[in-house]
Amino acid sequence: MAMTSSVAQTPIARKISTNAVIRTVFANGSISRADIAKLTGLSKQTISDVVRDLEDDGWLKPVGQTDGRPGRNAITYEINARAGLAVSIDLGSTKIAAAICDLLGNVVAETKVSTDPRGGMHLVNQFSDLIVELALAAGTTADKLRLVVLGSPGVLDPATGHINVAPSIPGIDAINLRQVFSDRMGIPVIVENDVNLAAQGERWRGHGVETSNFAFVALGTGVGMGIIANGTLLRGARGAAGEIAYLPIGGDAFDPGGFTLGTFESAVGSVAMLRRYVGFGGRNASTVADLFAAFNAGETSAAAAIEETARLVAVAIAAIGAALDPELVITGGSIGARPELVNAIRGFLPRCTPYPPRIEISRFGNRAALMGGMGIAVERMHDDLFGVKLREV
Repeated sequence: MAMTSSVAQTPIARKISTNAVIRTVFANGSISRADIAKLTGLSKQTISDVVRDLEDDGWLKPVGQTDGRPGRNAITYEINARAGLAVSIDLGSTKIAAAICDLLGNVVAETKVSTDPRGGMHLVNQFSDLIVELALAAGTTADKLRLVVLGSPGVLDPATGHINVAPSIPGIDAINLRQVFSDRMGIPVIVENDVNLAAQGERWRGHGVETSNFAFVALGTGVGMGIIANGTLLRGARGAAGEIAYLPIGGDAFDPGGFTLGTFESAVGSVAMLRRYVGFGGRNASTVADLFAAFNAGETSAAAAIEETARLVAVAIAAIGAALDPELVITGGSIGARPELVNAIRGFLPRCTPYPPRIEISRFGNRAALMGGMGIAVERMHDDLFGVKLREV
């Protein structure tokens, strides 16, 4: 089983001291007890006691000694990152990406496999097998893992973790995914919308680090949006905030044929782009990657398809800007990460809104949701292992 810390059995004052020490070591890296005392304002005796307990329980490890100072050299400590491991999984309609990260957010094992097309419980079995294999690759076992964060397409009920709408993943809305998966693994499972995870990945280590108001727009087979408003993920009343697939843009909003995928997704998703390309006379592309290759080769039908897609996306971003006033819009996904499309969007935006937001392509490519899952896992591990819960005070 995973290590347990004596923190849970200590008085609240010790927990507060432990929290202060851990956060100081996280912020400063290799550091001596004397420097921890200076930075926290805690007594040297308290620091010695806390550091000793954290070292005995495996959370801190000695890594060297100070040098270049008067007097005796002091032992320096850093976080034992391997003391806490968690899993991030990004479920896609065709691929599953998964990674194990440590307490510092370092990736210690990562893989990608094809999604089981049967969906439902077959996916739970696939997740379980994948975690066992990843744990082996990371030099550990599945029972040592503390948490799983799973990103999935669809409209997620944040209270229950139930996925209500996920047309690209068969059977996933027919099971209580969070409960079933948690019971199977014997550890907590957090289920989150994949685009919300991508937004949180950008907030953790991407373009969103320095802003409290931005939107992550995913463009690919489907479309979606994650919203960070005033530093917090915006979910909406039913967990559907950011479901821009249903924006009444690019088609007849009253056509019930668009109720499943959404009017906007039907107009700008990968299928729509290819259909538009063929409509403009294109004959040399069977995939979106082919379409962009044709564009870069100077094919006019590919240029027309990308330009029309960019125009519709610019209108959607203008609507998002009017409703949310984001400082930044980050684009991702297999289509949204393409600079050819994003440059065209940037060109159209000033023509349809007087206040165009800054547009950036995600730093993580198709790994944004995976990064977000790791960010949530690291934050959750820190809170569970070292945090001070207000209700306990």
